Amino acid sequence: MDVEKYLRICEQLGQIPDPAKMPLESTAFPEEVQVAFFMFDLLSDNWDGMSGTYLGKNWAQCTQLFEIYGIDDPTTTIYFMKMYESVLMQHRLQEQEHKRKAAERKQQQAGKTYTHNVQG
Repeated sequence: MDVEKYLRICEQLGQIPDPAKMPLESTAFPEEVQVAFFMFDLLSDNWDGMSGTYLGKNWAQCTQLFEIYGIDDPTTTIYFMKMYESVLMQHRLQEQEHKRKAAERKQQQAGKTYTHNVQG
């Protein structure tokens, strides 16, 4: 979520924006990290075709992209790219778990919990 979206949500909810909760703009990071964000976004995504689960980025393109964009320090750039990927993967896993739990609660509230009655 970007800063403008956060501010709009706060405005709609009648809340005062909390700077501690405000998302960072990419410009708040050092140049090396901004380059890593840019390069990371250029990599294609890998998805599992059966479940639709996000599997991460296709890192095979890195060398070619570094050459095309003239990246001076690929080691540092990859380091920050991997850190960023780790944060994103953790976030996506948490979202997936949240959705799974919400679906379970919804199913339970709808009374779709199946039990077998045994008469003897």
